[in-house]
Amino acid sequence: MSPKPLFSPTDFRYPVPELYPYLSNEAVVKYEARVEAAIPKVLAKRGKTTQKIANEIESACSQVKLKEVEMEEKNTKHWSRALANVIRNKVSDEAKPVVHLTATSFDIVDTATALRYKDATKNVIIPDMVELEKIWIQLAIDKHLTKQIGRTHGQWAEPITFGFGMAWYIDRWGGRILKVKEASENLVGKLSGAVGAYNASSLFFDKPEEFEKEVLKELDLKPAYISTQIVPPEPVTDYMHSIISGFGVLTDYVRTMRNLQRSEIAEIGEPFEEEKQVGSSTMPQKQNPINFENVESAWKEFMPRMMTMYMDQISEHQRDLTNSMSQRYSAEALVIFDSSVRRMIKISKKLEVNRENMKLNFERSKDRTVAEPLYIALAAHGHPDAHEYVRKLALKAKKEKRPLKKIIFEDENLKPYLGKFTPTQIAAIRDPSKYTGIADTKTLKAASYWQSKLIEEGLWLD
Repeated sequence: MSPKPLFSPTDFRYPVPELYPYLSNEAVVKYEARVEAAIPKVLAKRGKTTQKIANEIESACSQVKLKEVEMEEKNTKHWSRALANVIRNKVSDEAKPVVHLTATSFDIVDTATALRYKDATKNVIIPDMVELEKIWIQLAIDKHLTKQIGRTHGQWAEPITFGFGMAWYIDRWGGRILKVKEASENLVGKLSGAVGAYNASSLFFDKPEEFEKEVLKELDLKPAYISTQIVPPEPVTDYMHSIISGFGVLTDYVRTMRNLQRSEIAEIGEPFEEEKQVGSSTMPQKQNPINFENVESAWKEFMPRMMTMYMDQISEHQRDLTNSMSQRYSAEALVIFDSSVRRMIKISKKLEVNRENMKLNFERSKDRTVAEPLYIALAAHGHPDAHEYVRKLALKAKKEKRPLKKIIFEDENLKPYLGKFTPTQIAAIRDPSKYTGIADTKTLKAASYWQSKLIEEGLWLD
């Protein structure tokens, strides 16, 4: 029998095999069965069943296969009841009544989802995010003195260093790592029954909340303070928001890098396998920024899905089914996000930084960048309308196609002020490469801070 055809490009083009144990259909069954197994385990501890029965159910849960549940669901037309039936079919008649006892479907589903996402984040997503942060930190350190013209609105602005440009992403990405970690650890489960009021478990326990807490402790989860048939949607909404906002930082990085790779700028480049890689089916000379473009394309597809998460916050009364289908797609966003992170790990490791073109662009732009330090120094030394005066000088330089710096030192009206300038102020006008503020030291501070922070959090593993 041939394998099932795949419909989603996530499956056949952008998979992350390391996430299969957490986010695949097989993982859903595995984790939901783990939740089912935790219930009799605590029932046995509390004397409501025997340890033998708890062990028997736990063993059965570990043997459940996806295909079995899918086949049973064709009969029941109900996923959770199908899972319970498959488990029941693997245990003795004595153990059958204990399977799924006190639970409702979404005690199992929501708890398993929280656990799957938490484990996937801890074991795959966070390590990948940290790996990218490490690469960016090293890149920033290596290039903290590499001069580059800053750009705002796509226009030349003031001098920075390439390392400083990278520090912007180091800081933002570091913040997302911590937010994703926090949000994943805040995911909650439940064992509070069909409407969340502990109706079923209160038949056995005076303090059913304690029973719930013990079951979830077996799974290393905390219970929601209050739930209905479902857990409150905000923890998973916050978690997905942390992922999508992280995706936004990644996309901002790739947009910047793609623009710096434009032919007329050419300050950076994606690694390109010149011996065999093809850039165009018709233009043999092309070397396109396909990886940067791919990540932005992925973001365009999955960022809007955050709106679905917000809509899934709405559920009538103690629960309706309007999130039943939509929530199944959340895992796909995690896969594509991590796939994009891995793509940027690969590219950033071998990012080509063209120092010569950075220097060339810097030289082309530097005459204009003297306008800001001139205006500020003039204002500081008492010029009554420094900004307007310098603006007109810049226009004059442009019209006459003459260097602004030359016009500045020829201007008789400026000489009394220039005579008051400090050596640092004069140097910034004569040599704009010295007008980089503290870009280099700020870069190193950011790199040091985030390395220390991630070590402190136990995430920086060498």
